[in-house]
Amino acid sequence: MCAHRTSCNPTDAPSPHVVAAHPEQGWTLLCDGAIVFDDTGELRPDGRVVAPHRLPTEGLAVAA
Repeated sequence: MCAHRTSCNPTDAPSPHVVAAHPEQGWTLLCDGAIVFDDTGELRPDGRVVAPHRLPTEGLAVAA
């Protein structure tokens, strides 16, 4: 994990940067310990889960 994590104030801390990216597996590890998934879900370092932010699919065009 990033060394600045413990010294950063959460309110003014810079955005976490990517430590490891595995697009073939669908996830990215950030320097603050969060794992971000390609479906926009997250697993936070404290164990909290952030549900995926899915857009409504009604009204989307379907290619024929």
